[in-house]
Amino acid sequence: MSNTTTHSADNALLDKLQWRYATKKMNPAKVVPQDKVDRIVEAARLAPTSSGLQPFEVFVVTDAAVRERIKPIAWNQGQITDGSHLLVFAAWDDYTPERINAMFDYTNEVRGFKNEGWENYRNMLLSTYPQRGAEVNHQHAARQAYIGMSASIIAAAFEEVDSTPMEGFDPAALDEILGLRAKGLRSVAILPLGYRADEGDWLVNLKKVRRPREQFVTAV
Repeated sequence: MSNTTTHSADNALLDKLQWRYATKKMNPAKVVPQDKVDRIVEAARLAPTSSGLQPFEVFVVTDAAVRERIKPIAWNQGQITDGSHLLVFAAWDDYTPERINAMFDYTNEVRGFKNEGWENYRNMLLSTYPQRGAEVNHQHAARQAYIGMSASIIAAAFEEVDSTPMEGFDPAALDEILGLRAKGLRSVAILPLGYRADEGDWLVNLKKVRRPREQFVTAV
């Protein structure tokens, strides 16, 4: 194997991240295959979260009528309807004892045993999280949802699927459209998936701009 080939293989993921950008115009005629969508969503499910509580869910919206309703409450961004899938990342509205216990119980069930240190940790969370207040807890859960979205963005790039992370929408309106509040959830961010259009995207040919490594990384 040549050095060039080895270098390319070593940088395969970074090459895909260099390729990706926040796609501004998607081709409505191209549909992301379901197996790719499944892997992109699975990356979010496998993402790390604080205390392993996984305090968010992902809604995969393909219904055209629903996405048409979402578009006007999201600054009429075309990717919402031109992409083939819209991922909605919705975080818990609060950390309740029921939710904390459910995740700890599920962990014990999957692992097949109880651990004293783990049970002590459960009790520590139960004695601190619910008392902090719903808004503090939701904001903490929202940060976990962003970790999941980041995993999906990277997975989409790996699959050579375009994506556009968005905060530009009315969360209360989206919560109503999807009935999230009744599920104890609040929308945090959305991620259209699709394929870049051949023309009409002002950003597609512009050079990716990131701060130089020496201004970004500090070795201590």
